[in-house]
Amino acid sequence: MLPILFRDEHLVAIDKPAGLLVHRTALDRHERRFALQMLRDQIGCHVYAVHRLDRGTSGVLLFARSSEVAQSLGAMFAERRVVKRYLAVVRGHPPLQGEIDHPLRRCFGDDENSSEAAVPTMQQAVTHYRRLASIELPYAVDPYPQSRYALLELTPLSGRRHQLRRHLKHIAHPIIGDTTHGKAAHNHVFRALLGCARMLLMCTELRFAHPVSGVPLRVVAPLTGEFLHLVERLQWAATLPPEWLPAGVATADG
Repeated sequence: MLPILFRDEHLVAIDKPAGLLVHRTALDRHERRFALQMLRDQIGCHVYAVHRLDRGTSGVLLFARSSEVAQSLGAMFAERRVVKRYLAVVRGHPPLQGEIDHPLRRCFGDDENSSEAAVPTMQQAVTHYRRLASIELPYAVDPYPQSRYALLELTPLSGRRHQLRRHLKHIAHPIIGDTTHGKAAHNHVFRALLGCARMLLMCTELRFAHPVSGVPLRVVAPLTGEFLHLVERLQWAATLPPEWLPAGVATADG
């Protein structure tokens, strides 16, 4: 059963687990489990995906229950009227805060027009980040006797495919567990020494106006599983807003 974070007659928001595809794709022809189909079967009605999360990314995933609401939400995402907040663990110690304003070459999905994909297109992409915590661990990586990592809050102002992963790679602070844009040696440290094999990227929060009522909504997915265990092990939980953590975990408010 998929954890449901919000539900009414127009919308459903779930907490997507890491490793689950949003919908069927030709790139994973043998996969049989998809969030779209699982949610449809779980609540007994058709749903429409209005945005994407990468397979390895967990957190808030929003669906519409009609094509009309899906179109409204799609426009809100396109017009940047949805605030998205992510949590990530990255290599190194970035500045306390910053902006990554770096255009990205458009990535096409397997379901998009192949003739368009043949023409390189650069798209504006902006990401704000804030360093919440950092640590230095006594694990040798490459020529260094110790390794540095940081916990970041990320706010993408645009919605390009793999934007956060590509932007963090661009500033030389790749996301841990990212096998495409990350660093294998650091991924190995977390997998072998810290027991965390997933990509450490999560959509923790979406804020937007309800597309029908106009009421402000804030949908939050608390940390769970490997990500939560890692944050607790590295003593980073106190740096997070209480609502991003399950009940009973120590926070900055005590």
